Amino acid sequence: METILGIRGPDFVMVAADTTHARSVIVMKDDQNKIHKINEKLLIAAIGESGDTVQFTEFISKNIALYKMRNGYDLSPKSAAHFTRKNLADYLRSRTPYQVNMFVAGFDEKDGPELHYIDYLANAKDVKYGGQGYGGLFCASIFDRYHHANITQEEAYDVMKKCVVEIQKRLIVNLPSFNIAVVDKNGIRNLDQITANSLIGYAA
Repeated sequence: METILGIRGPDFVMVAADTTHARSVIVMKDDQNKIHKINEKLLIAAIGESGDTVQFTEFISKNIALYKMRNGYDLSPKSAAHFTRKNLADYLRSRTPYQVNMFVAGFDEKDGPELHYIDYLANAKDVKYGGQGYGGLFCASIFDRYHHANITQEEAYDVMKKCVVEIQKRLIVNLPSFNIAVVDKNGIRNLDQITANSLIGYAA
């Protein structure tokens, strides 16, 4: 029932993730951060089994940090996505597979912004936009309609608002708030949270 969204612009990547941590029909927390900073220009948004998401993202984060210590430079977003996908694929063929869906988003000085879709079956694809979880199903047409090659960060944030409005209107599960993060040449920063209250009077 969790949802993560991602959109890539000409010089940035923006990701959104709901803040609800639920188990069956019980809400445990409503301030869960599902967007994990890996380094200064790389982040992972992850959903799935709560223990798996924490353990796997920490495993990836620490190994990428170890790579920098050994080699003196960071992995590019594309390399980080390949490393993540390979580990997910290896665990899938073991007795302890991880139930994790994620976006790997980052900015590379040479290749620019990158957004990689990776699911729990270790399928990986470089995408312009996408969603994971039930909420993502309602956003495909919104992304398709409003995304364009020269989209700005303000426009992308507005597209995220439209997606959240649709999710809150049509999904039976209550996802009241979404964290938003953007990564560009200046690094990672958090934007204003999109909440049900902030959308009062907003016309999608």
